Amino acid sequence: MQIKRNVLLNPGPATTTDSVKMAQVVPDICPREAEFREIMDDIRNDLVRIVHGDLDIYTAVLFCGSGTINMDVCLNSLLPAGKKVLVINNGAYSQRAVEICEYYGLEYINLTFAYNQVPDLALIEKTMHEHPEIALVYTTHNETGTGLLNPIRDIGKLVHQFGAVFVVDTTSSYAMIPIDMEKDQIDFCMASAQKGIMAMTGLSFVIGKKELIEQSASFPKRSYYCNLFLQYDYFQKAGEMHFTPPVQTIYSVRQALKEYWQEGEAEKWKRHTRVFEAIHKGLKELGFQCLIDRKLQSGLVVAVRYPDDENWSFEKVHDYCYERGFTIYPGKIAGSNSFRLCALGAIDQEDIECFFKVLEQAMRQFKIKIPVEYR
Repeated sequence: MQIKRNVLLNPGPATTTDSVKMAQVVPDICPREAEFREIMDDIRNDLVRIVHGDLDIYTAVLFCGSGTINMDVCLNSLLPAGKKVLVINNGAYSQRAVEICEYYGLEYINLTFAYNQVPDLALIEKTMHEHPEIALVYTTHNETGTGLLNPIRDIGKLVHQFGAVFVVDTTSSYAMIPIDMEKDQIDFCMASAQKGIMAMTGLSFVIGKKELIEQSASFPKRSYYCNLFLQYDYFQKAGEMHFTPPVQTIYSVRQALKEYWQEGEAEKWKRHTRVFEAIHKGLKELGFQCLIDRKLQSGLVVAVRYPDDENWSFEKVHDYCYERGFTIYPGKIAGSNSFRLCALGAIDQEDIECFFKVLEQAMRQFKIKIPVEYR
Protein backbone atom coordinates (compact mmCIF):
# COMPACT_ATOMS: atom_id res chain seq x y z
CA MET A 1 0.00 0.00 0.00
CA GLN A 2 1.51 3.34 -1.07
CA ILE A 3 1.11 6.05 1.58
CA LYS A 4 2.21 9.59 0.75
CA ARG A 5 4.86 10.71 3.22
CA ASN A 6 4.51 14.19 4.65
CA VAL A 7 7.21 15.79 6.79
CA LEU A 8 5.48 17.49 9.72
CA LEU A 9 7.53 20.27 11.28
CA ASN A 10 4.65 21.23 13.57
CA PRO A 11 4.82 20.31 17.30
CA GLY A 12 2.53 17.28 16.88
CA PRO A 13 1.02 15.12 15.64
CA ALA A 14 4.41 13.97 14.40
CA THR A 15 5.46 12.21 11.21
CA THR A 16 4.95 8.46 11.63
CA THR A 17 6.45 5.41 9.98
CA ASP A 18 4.32 3.39 7.57
CA SER A 19 4.60 0.41 9.92
CA VAL A 20 2.96 2.46 12.70
CA LYS A 21 0.20 3.59 10.34
CA MET A 22 -0.46 0.05 9.13
CA ALA A 23 -0.48 -1.34 12.68
CA GLN A 24 -4.00 0.12 12.97
CA VAL A 25 -5.31 -2.27 10.32
CA VAL A 26 -6.30 -5.14 12.59
CA PRO A 27 -9.30 -7.43 13.02
CA ASP A 28 -12.14 -5.85 14.97
CA ILE A 29 -11.91 -6.64 18.66
CA CYS A 30 -13.89 -5.80 21.78
CA PRO A 31 -11.52 -3.86 24.06
CA ARG A 32 -12.79 -5.85 27.05
CA GLU A 33 -11.11 -9.04 25.77
CA ALA A 34 -8.20 -10.44 27.80
CA GLU A 35 -5.97 -10.22 24.70
CA PHE A 36 -6.51 -6.48 24.49
CA ARG A 37 -6.02 -5.99 28.24
CA GLU A 38 -2.62 -7.66 27.93
CA ILE A 39 -1.63 -5.22 25.17
CA MET A 40 -2.59 -2.24 27.35
CA ASP A 41 -0.73 -3.69 30.32
CA ASP A 42 2.44 -4.09 28.27
CA ILE A 43 2.09 -0.54 26.94
CA ARG A 44 1.64 0.91 30.43
CA ASN A 45 4.80 -0.80 31.65
CA ASP A 46 6.79 0.37 28.63
CA LEU A 47 5.66 3.96 29.14
CA VAL A 48 7.05 3.89 32.69
CA ARG A 49 10.31 2.30 31.56
CA ILE A 50 10.91 5.07 29.00
CA VAL A 51 11.32 7.54 31.87
CA HIS A 52 13.35 5.01 33.90
CA GLY A 53 10.61 4.55 36.47
CA ASP A 54 10.58 1.68 38.95
CA LEU A 55 7.40 -0.32 38.19
CA ASP A 56 6.93 -0.94 41.93
CA ILE A 57 6.73 2.82 42.51
CA TYR A 58 5.37 4.34 39.28
CA THR A 59 2.53 3.51 36.95
CA ALA A 60 1.06 4.83 33.72
CA VAL A 61 -2.63 5.73 33.59
CA LEU A 62 -4.12 5.92 30.10
CA PHE A 63 -6.79 8.35 28.93
CA CYS A 64 -8.63 8.85 25.66
CA GLY A 65 -7.90 12.35 24.39
CA SER A 66 -5.28 14.90 23.40
CA GLY A 67 -2.44 16.09 25.64
CA THR A 68 -4.55 18.72 27.38
CA ILE A 69 -6.58 15.97 29.05
CA ASN A 70 -3.47 15.07 31.07
CA MET A 71 -3.17 18.63 32.33
CA ASP A 72 -6.83 18.60 33.30
CA VAL A 73 -6.49 15.22 35.02
CA CYS A 74 -3.45 16.13 37.12
CA LEU A 75 -4.64 19.56 38.20
CA ASN A 76 -8.17 18.57 39.16
CA SER A 77 -7.23 15.21 40.72
CA LEU A 78 -4.06 15.88 42.73
CA LEU A 79 -5.00 18.97 44.74
CA PRO A 80 -6.16 18.32 48.34
CA ALA A 81 -8.98 20.35 49.84
CA GLY A 82 -7.93 23.77 51.12
CA LYS A 83 -4.59 23.73 49.27
CA LYS A 84 -3.17 25.70 46.35
CA VAL A 85 -1.50 25.06 43.00
CA LEU A 86 1.64 26.99 42.09
CA VAL A 87 1.90 27.35 38.31
CA ILE A 88 5.36 28.29 37.08
CA ASN A 89 4.29 30.13 33.97
CA ASN A 90 6.59 31.21 31.15
CA GLY A 91 4.65 30.28 28.04
CA ALA A 92 1.39 29.40 26.33
CA TYR A 93 1.22 25.86 27.65
CA SER A 94 1.86 26.72 31.30
CA GLN A 95 -0.75 29.48 30.81
CA ARG A 96 -3.17 26.72 29.81
CA ALA A 97 -2.65 25.20 33.26
CA VAL A 98 -3.72 28.53 34.76
CA GLU A 99 -6.89 28.46 32.65
CA ILE A 100 -7.69 24.92 33.83
CA CYS A 101 -7.34 26.04 37.45
CA GLU A 102 -9.71 28.93 36.75
CA TYR A 103 -12.32 26.69 35.13
CA TYR A 104 -12.33 24.30 38.10
CA GLY A 105 -12.24 27.10 40.63
CA LEU A 106 -8.98 25.81 42.10
CA GLU A 107 -6.94 28.05 44.38
CA TYR A 108 -3.72 28.88 42.56
CA ILE A 109 -0.76 31.24 42.31
CA ASN A 110 0.27 32.24 38.80
CA LEU A 111 4.02 32.85 39.05
CA THR A 112 4.81 34.44 35.70
CA PHE A 113 8.11 34.90 33.92
CA ALA A 114 8.97 36.25 30.47
CA TYR A 115 8.46 33.79 27.62
CA ASN A 116 12.17 33.97 26.77
CA GLN A 117 13.54 33.47 30.29
CA VAL A 118 13.93 30.44 32.54
CA PRO A 119 12.16 30.71 35.90
CA ASP A 120 13.97 32.38 38.79
CA LEU A 121 14.62 29.63 41.35
CA ALA A 122 15.04 32.13 44.18
CA LEU A 123 11.59 33.57 43.48
CA ILE A 124 10.06 30.09 43.38
CA GLU A 125 11.66 29.33 46.75
CA LYS A 126 10.45 32.64 48.21
CA THR A 127 6.90 32.00 46.95
CA MET A 128 6.77 28.54 48.46
CA HIS A 129 8.18 29.78 51.75
CA GLU A 130 5.51 32.51 51.93
CA HIS A 131 2.68 30.14 50.93
CA PRO A 132 2.86 26.88 52.91
CA GLU A 133 -0.61 26.05 51.54
CA ILE A 134 0.97 25.17 48.16
CA ALA A 135 0.56 21.41 47.72
CA LEU A 136 1.11 21.04 43.97
CA VAL A 137 3.64 22.74 41.70
CA TYR A 138 3.12 22.60 37.96
CA THR A 139 5.49 23.52 35.16
CA THR A 140 6.23 22.71 31.52
CA HIS A 141 9.45 20.93 30.51
CA ASN A 142 9.77 22.01 26.88
CA GLU A 143 7.62 25.14 26.41
CA THR A 144 6.26 24.11 23.03
CA GLY A 145 5.29 27.62 21.98
CA THR A 146 8.90 28.80 22.08
CA GLY A 147 11.16 25.78 22.52
CA LEU A 148 12.48 27.05 25.86
CA LEU A 149 13.72 24.29 28.20
CA ASN A 150 12.83 24.70 31.86
CA PRO A 151 15.23 23.41 34.58
CA ILE A 152 12.87 20.79 35.97
CA ARG A 153 15.46 18.99 38.11
CA ASP A 154 16.34 22.18 39.99
CA ILE A 155 12.69 23.14 40.36
CA GLY A 156 11.74 19.65 41.52
CA LYS A 157 14.40 19.66 44.21
CA LEU A 158 12.97 22.92 45.58
CA VAL A 159 9.41 21.62 45.43
CA HIS A 160 10.28 18.52 47.43
CA GLN A 161 12.10 20.57 50.07
CA PHE A 162 8.70 22.12 50.81
CA GLY A 163 6.86 18.78 50.74
CA ALA A 164 4.77 19.55 47.66
CA VAL A 165 3.99 17.35 44.64
CA PHE A 166 5.79 18.17 41.40
CA VAL A 167 3.84 17.78 38.13
CA VAL A 168 5.67 18.34 34.84
CA ASP A 169 4.09 18.69 31.42
CA THR A 170 6.47 16.60 29.29
CA THR A 171 4.05 16.36 26.36
CA SER A 172 6.59 17.60 23.81
CA SER A 173 9.74 16.19 25.43
CA TYR A 174 8.78 12.67 26.58
CA ALA A 175 10.57 9.89 24.65
CA MET A 176 12.85 12.48 23.03
CA ILE A 177 14.82 14.32 25.70
CA PRO A 178 16.00 11.58 28.11
CA ILE A 179 14.00 11.81 31.36
CA ASP A 180 14.57 10.00 34.66
CA MET A 181 11.70 10.28 37.15
CA GLU A 182 13.90 9.95 40.25
CA LYS A 183 16.92 11.98 39.10
CA ASP A 184 14.72 14.72 37.63
CA GLN A 185 12.68 14.93 40.86
CA ILE A 186 9.37 14.33 39.00
CA ASP A 187 6.29 12.96 40.76
CA PHE A 188 4.04 13.07 37.67
CA CYS A 189 4.76 13.60 33.99
CA MET A 190 2.58 13.25 30.92
CA ALA A 191 2.51 12.89 27.14
CA SER A 192 0.40 11.77 24.19
CA ALA A 193 0.84 9.00 21.66
CA GLN A 194 1.23 11.33 18.68
CA LYS A 195 4.29 13.13 20.07
CA GLY A 196 7.57 11.55 21.18
CA ILE A 197 6.68 7.90 20.72
CA MET A 198 5.48 8.75 17.19
CA ALA A 199 2.19 6.85 17.20
CA MET A 200 -1.29 8.06 16.25
CA THR A 201 -3.52 10.64 17.91
CA GLY A 202 -6.12 9.67 20.51
CA LEU A 203 -4.25 8.22 23.50
CA SER A 204 -2.71 10.24 26.33
CA PHE A 205 -1.09 9.09 29.55
CA VAL A 206 -0.03 10.27 32.99
CA ILE A 207 2.97 8.61 34.63
CA GLY A 208 3.27 9.00 38.37
CA LYS A 209 3.72 7.58 41.82
CA LYS A 210 1.17 4.95 42.81
CA GLU A 211 1.30 6.07 46.44
CA LEU A 212 0.34 9.64 45.56
CA ILE A 213 -2.45 8.50 43.23
CA GLU A 214 -3.89 6.34 46.02
CA GLN A 215 -3.69 9.25 48.46
CA SER A 216 -5.71 11.36 46.00
CA ALA A 217 -8.69 9.03 46.45
CA SER A 218 -9.69 11.18 49.44
CA PHE A 219 -9.29 14.50 47.59
CA PRO A 220 -12.29 16.44 46.25
CA LYS A 221 -13.82 14.84 43.15
CA ARG A 222 -13.89 17.60 40.57
CA SER A 223 -14.38 15.51 37.44
CA TYR A 224 -15.83 12.10 36.63
CA TYR A 225 -14.21 11.26 33.30
CA CYS A 226 -10.93 13.01 34.12
CA ASN A 227 -10.27 11.70 37.63
CA LEU A 228 -6.83 10.12 37.99
CA PHE A 229 -7.63 7.81 40.89
CA LEU A 230 -10.84 6.48 39.34
CA GLN A 231 -9.03 5.56 36.11
CA TYR A 232 -6.04 4.11 38.00
CA ASP A 233 -8.30 2.10 40.29
CA TYR A 234 -10.19 0.65 37.33
CA PHE A 235 -6.92 -0.43 35.75
CA GLN A 236 -5.89 -2.06 39.02
CA LYS A 237 -9.16 -3.95 39.38
CA ALA A 238 -10.12 -4.74 35.78
CA GLY A 239 -6.89 -4.24 33.81
CA GLU A 240 -8.55 -1.85 31.38
CA MET A 241 -9.78 1.70 30.87
CA HIS A 242 -13.00 2.68 32.59
CA PHE A 243 -14.51 3.80 29.29
CA THR A 244 -13.96 2.77 25.67
CA PRO A 245 -10.30 3.18 24.65
CA PRO A 246 -9.11 4.30 21.19
CA VAL A 247 -8.62 0.72 20.00
CA GLN A 248 -6.77 1.25 16.72
CA THR A 249 -4.54 3.90 18.28
CA ILE A 250 -3.55 1.38 20.96
CA TYR A 251 -2.26 -0.95 18.23
CA SER A 252 -0.27 1.88 16.67
CA VAL A 253 1.23 2.63 20.08
CA ARG A 254 2.29 -0.98 20.50
CA GLN A 255 4.14 -0.83 17.17
CA ALA A 256 5.62 2.60 17.92
CA LEU A 257 6.99 1.33 21.23
CA LYS A 258 8.63 -1.63 19.47
CA GLU A 259 10.32 0.85 17.15
CA TYR A 260 11.31 3.08 20.09
CA TRP A 261 13.17 0.23 21.79
CA GLN A 262 14.74 -0.84 18.50
CA GLU A 263 16.15 2.65 17.95
CA GLY A 264 17.07 3.17 21.60
CA GLU A 265 16.85 6.23 23.84
CA ALA A 266 20.35 7.56 23.09
CA GLU A 267 20.18 7.04 19.31
CA LYS A 268 16.72 8.56 19.11
CA TRP A 269 17.88 11.69 20.92
CA LYS A 270 20.90 11.89 18.61
CA ARG A 271 18.55 11.82 15.63
CA HIS A 272 16.32 14.58 17.03
CA THR A 273 19.48 16.58 17.71
CA ARG A 274 20.64 16.12 14.10
CA VAL A 275 17.28 17.44 12.93
CA PHE A 276 17.47 20.40 15.32
CA GLU A 277 20.99 21.31 14.17
CA ALA A 278 19.90 21.07 10.52
CA ILE A 279 16.99 23.43 11.25
CA HIS A 280 19.35 26.01 12.73
CA LYS A 281 21.78 25.64 9.84
CA GLY A 282 19.03 26.21 7.28
CA LEU A 283 17.65 29.23 9.15
CA LYS A 284 21.09 30.79 9.45
CA GLU A 285 21.73 30.41 5.71
CA LEU A 286 18.50 32.27 4.94
CA GLY A 287 19.12 34.94 7.59
CA PHE A 288 16.22 34.11 9.95
CA GLN A 289 16.35 35.04 13.65
CA CYS A 290 15.12 32.96 16.60
CA LEU A 291 12.94 34.29 19.42
CA ILE A 292 14.74 32.33 22.14
CA ASP A 293 18.43 32.41 22.95
CA ARG A 294 20.01 29.24 21.53
CA LYS A 295 21.47 28.34 24.95
CA LEU A 296 17.93 28.16 26.42
CA GLN A 297 16.40 26.03 23.68
CA SER A 298 15.30 22.46 24.33
CA GLY A 299 16.64 21.00 21.10
CA LEU A 300 13.15 20.23 19.82
CA VAL A 301 11.36 23.46 18.85
CA VAL A 302 12.66 26.60 17.15
CA ALA A 303 10.49 29.74 17.22
CA VAL A 304 11.39 31.94 14.24
CA ARG A 305 10.71 35.65 13.81
CA TYR A 306 8.84 36.80 10.73
CA PRO A 307 11.16 38.90 8.58
CA ASP A 308 10.45 42.60 8.08
CA ASP A 309 9.50 42.19 4.43
CA GLU A 310 6.25 43.44 2.90
CA ASN A 311 6.19 40.34 0.68
CA TRP A 312 6.37 37.94 3.61
CA SER A 313 3.15 35.97 4.12
CA PHE A 314 3.19 32.99 6.45
CA GLU A 315 0.00 31.67 4.85
CA LYS A 316 1.44 31.75 1.34
CA VAL A 317 4.74 30.19 2.42
CA HIS A 318 2.90 27.55 4.43
CA ASP A 319 0.67 26.61 1.51
CA TYR A 320 3.61 26.42 -0.91
CA CYS A 321 5.49 24.07 1.43
CA TYR A 322 2.38 22.07 2.29
CA GLU A 323 1.66 21.33 -1.35
CA ARG A 324 5.17 19.87 -1.56
CA GLY A 325 4.87 17.67 1.53
CA PHE A 326 6.21 19.90 4.31
CA THR A 327 4.13 21.39 7.14
CA ILE A 328 5.24 24.45 9.12
CA TYR A 329 3.34 25.88 12.07
CA PRO A 330 2.34 29.33 13.38
CA GLY A 331 3.88 30.72 16.55
CA LYS A 332 2.07 30.80 19.90
CA ILE A 333 3.44 33.90 21.58
CA ALA A 334 1.02 36.77 22.15
CA GLY A 335 2.12 39.92 20.37
CA SER A 336 4.90 38.21 18.48
CA ASN A 337 4.81 37.35 14.78
CA SER A 338 6.58 34.02 14.50
CA PHE A 339 6.40 30.49 13.21
CA ARG A 340 7.78 27.20 14.54
CA LEU A 341 9.92 24.42 13.16
CA CYS A 342 10.06 21.26 15.26
CA ALA A 343 12.42 18.30 15.46
CA LEU A 344 9.75 15.74 16.41
CA GLY A 345 8.69 12.61 14.57
CA ALA A 346 10.14 10.00 12.27
CA ILE A 347 12.34 12.43 10.34
CA ASP A 348 16.08 12.98 9.95
CA GLN A 349 18.60 15.54 8.75
CA GLU A 350 17.98 14.80 5.06
CA ASP A 351 14.30 15.75 5.44
CA ILE A 352 15.30 19.15 6.81
CA GLU A 353 17.76 19.76 4.00
CA CYS A 354 14.99 19.01 1.48
CA PHE A 355 12.60 21.30 3.37
CA PHE A 356 14.94 24.28 3.21
CA LYS A 357 15.29 23.87 -0.56
CA VAL A 358 11.50 24.10 -0.80
CA LEU A 359 11.36 27.03 1.64
CA GLU A 360 13.93 28.93 -0.42
CA GLN A 361 11.93 28.22 -3.57
CA ALA A 362 8.83 29.63 -1.86
CA MET A 363 10.66 32.77 -0.82
CA ARG A 364 11.93 33.36 -4.34
CA GLN A 365 8.44 32.68 -5.73
CA PHE A 366 6.95 35.39 -3.49
CA LYS A 367 9.92 37.79 -3.92
CA ILE A 368 10.94 37.65 -0.26
CA LYS A 369 14.46 39.00 0.12
CA ILE A 370 17.22 36.45 0.81
CA PRO A 371 18.86 36.72 3.26
CA VAL A 372 15.86 38.04 5.16
CA GLU A 373 16.06 41.43 6.85
CA TYR A 374 15.07 42.71 10.28
CA ARG A 375 14.73 46.35 11.22
